Amino acid sequence: MSEVKKIATRESYGNALVEIGTEHKDVVVLDADLAAATKTGIFKKAFPERHIDCGIAECDMMGIAAGLSLTGKVPFASSFAMFAAGRAFEQVRNSIGYPKLNVKIGATHAGISVGEDGATHQCNEDIALMRTIPNMVIINPSDDVEAKAAVKAAYEHHGPVYMRFGRLAVPVINDNADYKFELGKGVTLRDGKDITIVATGLEVSFALEAAEKLAADGIDARVINIHTIKPIDEDIIIKAAKETKKIFTVEEHSIIGGLGSAVCDVVCEKAPAPVYKIGMRDRFGESGPAVELLHKYLLDGEGIYKQIKDNM
Repeated sequence: MSEVKKIATRESYGNALVEIGTEHKDVVVLDADLAAATKTGIFKKAFPERHIDCGIAECDMMGIAAGLSLTGKVPFASSFAMFAAGRAFEQVRNSIGYPKLNVKIGATHAGISVGEDGATHQCNEDIALMRTIPNMVIINPSDDVEAKAAVKAAYEHHGPVYMRFGRLAVPVINDNADYKFELGKGVTLRDGKDITIVATGLEVSFALEAAEKLAADGIDARVINIHTIKPIDEDIIIKAAKETKKIFTVEEHSIIGGLGSAVCDVVCEKAPAPVYKIGMRDRFGESGPAVELLHKYLLDGEGIYKQIKDNM
């Protein structure tokens, strides 16, 4: 059997920027002294005149991006999620979200899979923060194919967009030839009648792995990929709640305010059903290899399988 191809979605982000930059001359990319890590350096190499290094000044970068958008440019402001969503929250809220400006935020190195950089850089709160900002669209792609499509969709959407990318290389689970990205639409990757697993980002591939383990135990799990957390696909969640009667959400993020909370908002109002949230359980991460951290916090395929079995 051939080995599954793995690519970090931050790599996908850098490559997609070059693709849309080639097609659209109004694309401008900003970075906060992290072009090598966020992979915007790929764009810088192709279009040096349209890449701006703002230095270690993320708040200023968001203000510059806002100003550029008012001149007709489409700026992609890039940094680690901890800095883009955390350090620059006020500027994102007041200078981009409030006036509904056409600024795209590329936040890389999200979640505990940042690994050895430790708790200060492992942002498990960014989705919760961005969900509270009116007008903000939130996209968390699962693999290389979806990430590239997400960047293009962000460009085509007029208004602020927050895109979440990872450091760790993840399996490519989507077929590039057949894949179609629709903003605000979830994707059923595996049908099932007993339970539903709703996953986002790198956890989608692990959710599929857990579903296969559950199948061996006679549990038929539906797996849904939610790449757009805001606006979330209410229809696909309501349908799952009514048909399978129980939902497990899986995210590389705090269980407070993220995908699980977004799903609960829909289910409790429109299709009451039990929801169990799998993610970081109200704690900080720690320094260590990404794969080992995901295993320790039960966020790999084995850990997801165990949590579902324990809470059936």
